Amino acid sequence: MIKYIGSKRALLDPITAAVRGVLTDGGHVCDLFSGSARVGHALKGSGFRVWSNDHNAYAHALATAYVAADRDRWQAETEKVLADLAAVAPSPGWFTQAFCEDARYFTPENGARIEAMRNRIEAMGLAPELKAVALVALMEAADRVDSTAGLQMAYMKSWAPRALKPLELRMPALQPAVASGPCRATQADALETAAAFDGDLVYLDPPYNQHSYLGNYHVWESLTLWDRPETYGVANKRIDVKTRKSAFNSRPGIGPALQAVIEAIRAPNLIVSFNDEGYLSRDQLVEMLSARGHVQVVEIPRPRYVGARIGIHNRKGEKVGAVGRLRNVEYLFVVTDRAVSLAA
Repeated sequence: MIKYIGSKRALLDPITAAVRGVLTDGGHVCDLFSGSARVGHALKGSGFRVWSNDHNAYAHALATAYVAADRDRWQAETEKVLADLAAVAPSPGWFTQAFCEDARYFTPENGARIEAMRNRIEAMGLAPELKAVALVALMEAADRVDSTAGLQMAYMKSWAPRALKPLELRMPALQPAVASGPCRATQADALETAAAFDGDLVYLDPPYNQHSYLGNYHVWESLTLWDRPETYGVANKRIDVKTRKSAFNSRPGIGPALQAVIEAIRAPNLIVSFNDEGYLSRDQLVEMLSARGHVQVVEIPRPRYVGARIGIHNRKGEKVGAVGRLRNVEYLFVVTDRAVSLAA
């Protein structure tokens, strides 16, 4: 899966354990801010029926591939599509110019291959789930040869060693179907989905500070939408990064936005992931969630993302400072009508 700030890759065991502690006999779970789709993928693999939702197009593609698409239905067809894509001749164009020459996220050689494969995907007329799996395979292949510290806010002054490797498509790790019913992926507003979901548990992992996921992963958004947007700045971000703002990225906005989502949730159980670098404190979240039931809090110390550990650099690539802290605390707030066992 792609490199992703805020990814719950290292927290999948405690998150899955918490869901199992609440839903001891399985059940229907909604991942309301699905992002990289790691949590939904893990929960589907554990036998839960999952509804994943996110408003960004690249995140919707990831969730469609890793949550909605079933391995037994789509794996064989995906293998044929990936073989077709691997045979396409490189063809530089807008993407190569924008992200390999004007900016330097990928070498021009890999950029021309990405561009040709993406054009081919668009021309193949694939079913939505198959198209999403193909897009995810291409996104992950590009991620393995990028030249960033993990965010698309900037790129390396010199090519990262992995960027010099040739692009290689691999089969995404699709999950088998779940016995209790089909999983799904939607691209909708969180408030709308919260009100529509009538299952057993909602998992919330909202943005928690000023960093926009669209701004951090604008290349994946453009690769997914394939809309050749106007771009701006050294990082060549999509122009709509300036206008597609979320209240969750605002200090005054996050509290009312999260409160509204929590109040809209119809499911009886709730798990919230948050971080001690967020705009809301542990005590504020406990107070907000206590109206819904019994709140248990799990604290998980973690190293900060790799960009923080590298330090602060200027546009010339020169290190000009260090961040104030190298570790943070991830919180899991588990809200039920009773105390539950949260042991992994």
